[in-house]
Amino acid sequence: MKKLIMIMSASLLLGSCGLYNKYDRPDVNTTGLVRDVNSLTDTLAVTDTTSFGNMPWRSVFTDPQLQSLIETGLANNPDLLNAALNVKMIKAQLMAARLAFVPSFTFSPQGTLSSWDGHTPTKTYSLPVTASWNLDLFGNLLSQKRSAQVALLATKDYQMAVRSNVIAGIANMYYTLLMLDRQLEIVTDMEGLTKETWEMMKLQMELGRARSTSVQSAEANYYSVQAQASDLRRQVREIENSLSLLLGQPAQTISRGKLDAQSLPTELSTGVAIQMLNNRPDVHAAEMKLAQCFYDTETARSRFYPNITISGTGAYTNNGGMGIVNPGKWLLSAVGSLVQPIFQRGQLIAGLKVAKAQQEQAYNDWQNAILKAGSEVSNALVQYNSSDEKSRLEAKQIEVLKKNVEDTKQLYISSGSTYLEVISAQTNLLNAELSKAADDFSKMQAVVSLYSALGGGRN
Repeated sequence: MKKLIMIMSASLLLGSCGLYNKYDRPDVNTTGLVRDVNSLTDTLAVTDTTSFGNMPWRSVFTDPQLQSLIETGLANNPDLLNAALNVKMIKAQLMAARLAFVPSFTFSPQGTLSSWDGHTPTKTYSLPVTASWNLDLFGNLLSQKRSAQVALLATKDYQMAVRSNVIAGIANMYYTLLMLDRQLEIVTDMEGLTKETWEMMKLQMELGRARSTSVQSAEANYYSVQAQASDLRRQVREIENSLSLLLGQPAQTISRGKLDAQSLPTELSTGVAIQMLNNRPDVHAAEMKLAQCFYDTETARSRFYPNITISGTGAYTNNGGMGIVNPGKWLLSAVGSLVQPIFQRGQLIAGLKVAKAQQEQAYNDWQNAILKAGSEVSNALVQYNSSDEKSRLEAKQIEVLKKNVEDTKQLYISSGSTYLEVISAQTNLLNAELSKAADDFSKMQAVVSLYSALGGGRN
């Protein structure tokens, strides 16, 4: 009999040896993950393994007012606060998974008074303590604990992803306000210039050198510029309201600097592509989800094996079953049980198939997260290069248009050009200056996007 039990136990243990596997990262090809904006082969030649995303956010965003806003957002943003609470909840679940390995104890005292036909009642009592211990021979509790461990890592990754998004969101809105301030300044200057043109044309009409149509066109152009200024002021107020919400504060005026005074890093090294697997919190969270599904599959597989439980009870009681004794005595008992699933109406098989399918889905999501990260880095790099090139060309264009406005105005006074040429020159200058401010902002936005795409903001 003993030999039979030993043979059965050995066979069960050998059959369960595959249930103790640990998650290993699958092979992933990161070659060509990030496109080079200058290379015709689309392959980014990495010469520096240091990633721009590893820089502390204070070293990237050096504006003191922006730093103050980011600190406020990290302290008050509701999404970030909730992400921290999610970590606390998962930690509690992990603690429960760890404690599943130790015996459970229950204390359930009880007493009884019984009387027969009015006689003196008899008193019985029992003070039992029951212990139950599940022997995890087939990895059920172990795989559940490991699943809870990687779930905690994934939740911490989510917290870091929210933190990175909060920092990037605050920086983007701050730079948007600086762009709108600059555009409003440009429009205000043009408002004064168009008013001067209107006054000049009225004087020319009084001198008989211009028609009323030229005065009307100049007046309409002046009102058009005023309307642009009004629209920019509306946009400023809306961005301030949105930024206040991101900071977890009531809508209010945001203190800020100037667009031209901003200083952002120009060395935007991406590091080696494999770093994204560890730096990007959302990519790492997707991998932890894959690991969690791996352990869930192990848990589903372990349910095919026996569940072995040892229970013991120790009670101090005066009821021995055959009679009542006083004082009470100790009653001890121990029970061992084994439950082997035989026919569960296909539930165990279905559970394993579902777990395997979910693991495959998690793998696909992880692969897609890696590709998405590479795409975001590529987009940020091309946005930075394009905006920088456009801004330099627009600076040259503005210098030409400023001279064109002055020359056209002088020619008009000397009757060498029409009023339409004057208005057109002013409009072209305004559009070019507004476009340059937008491209300067787009360049800053690209830096923020690249920093976030490389997993920046963790420190």
